[in-house]
Amino acid sequence: MLSLSERKAIKHLMEQEIVPAMGCTEPIAVSLCVAKASELLEHRPDKIDVFLSSNVIKNAMGVGIPGTKMIGLPIAIALGALIGKSEYGLEVLLDFDADDLAEAKQYINEERINIAIKENISQNLYIEVVCYAKDSVVKTIISGAHTFFSHIEKDGEILLSKEFEEIDTDNVAVSLNMRKVYDYAHETPIEDLKFIYAAAKMNKAVSEEAQNDNYGHNVSQIIGGKKGLSVFGNNPHSKMLIATSGACDVRMDGAKLAVMSNSGSGNQGIASTMPVLSYAEEIGADEQTLIRALVLSNLAVIYIKQHLGRLSALCGCVVASTGSSCGITYLMGGSYEQITFATKNMIGNITGMICDGAKPSCSLKITSGTSTALLSALMAIENGVISEQEGIVDEDVDQTIRNMAKIGKEGMLETDKLVLDIMTNKK
Repeated sequence: MLSLSERKAIKHLMEQEIVPAMGCTEPIAVSLCVAKASELLEHRPDKIDVFLSSNVIKNAMGVGIPGTKMIGLPIAIALGALIGKSEYGLEVLLDFDADDLAEAKQYINEERINIAIKENISQNLYIEVVCYAKDSVVKTIISGAHTFFSHIEKDGEILLSKEFEEIDTDNVAVSLNMRKVYDYAHETPIEDLKFIYAAAKMNKAVSEEAQNDNYGHNVSQIIGGKKGLSVFGNNPHSKMLIATSGACDVRMDGAKLAVMSNSGSGNQGIASTMPVLSYAEEIGADEQTLIRALVLSNLAVIYIKQHLGRLSALCGCVVASTGSSCGITYLMGGSYEQITFATKNMIGNITGMICDGAKPSCSLKITSGTSTALLSALMAIENGVISEQEGIVDEDVDQTIRNMAKIGKEGMLETDKLVLDIMTNKK
């Protein structure tokens, strides 16, 4: 049984990692970094230099920026400089209108923005902004996490300098493992868990918006259309796919709507809530069981991401769908052992799906992950599990998670470089 101090530490961790975000978190984090520099400059920047890690560039190239009908970094940078409010965090671009957008487009046309890759850095998530105006220069750096400012400097005076420390999973206030993830979700008084319901409701509202217009690749509308339903049927599986892909369609297209993110990713927040919520609604689960299943799903994602890191060559839907498979198994009445089976089934199945940047087609990957989550849960509830004799799966579920994370962090490094090279050298 978890101690009171452990439960408090876990709740604090979840409240840090599950936060609202408007737009893809990489370009929005760049906007945030620019906004902070522009605010300190106290003038509209005459010029902005932006230096980014390759992973940030990869995730920011092809995704829609909320409310602009435009993609990529230049508009995110221009709006961050002109109207961004750093106190809004990952909702930094919440306040702008048509006149602001026109001004931002003009700012881009004046060629005031320079973007380059930052070489020889240790962090996969690194954003450095230098803003110039009149005789003043401000430098801001976000590194390690999407809202973590590690360096702020104005006119040569260092105002802030601190290192981001990766979470040491063996030396934290509460060291997570799958047993503790399950125990927290299953045993904690329900009043302490109800905060998670807001995440599900926020993401459901975005999902429902997908039926009101054309967004991205319209994956949700295609699955839910006449031909889609004739193929997939009108059943819990198709409803889960429609609900989850819908939220991703809307978000990746750049709608000016916030989702509840998980571990720095809106898509991870979507994929760890919507399949669980959809299945719970389909079976008529009571609110308490739903809340516990949502906590289990989201906390499992946080735990796995502690090993994998914020950005990697491995698609985040692998992690988020693993969490949702745990939540679905719980809703099916699964035991802790069966939840570990679902985790192993997921890792033994879709580990290796590459991340080739944030973009509208992420909706297809999330849909694939969601479908696999349901299959893995069904296998688990029937006591079907990939054995330790097969591939990267270990008898111990926590070692299986570490194996998957090692592949994503170390084994796929060359894949990540090749993906970025292909993306940046298209004709």
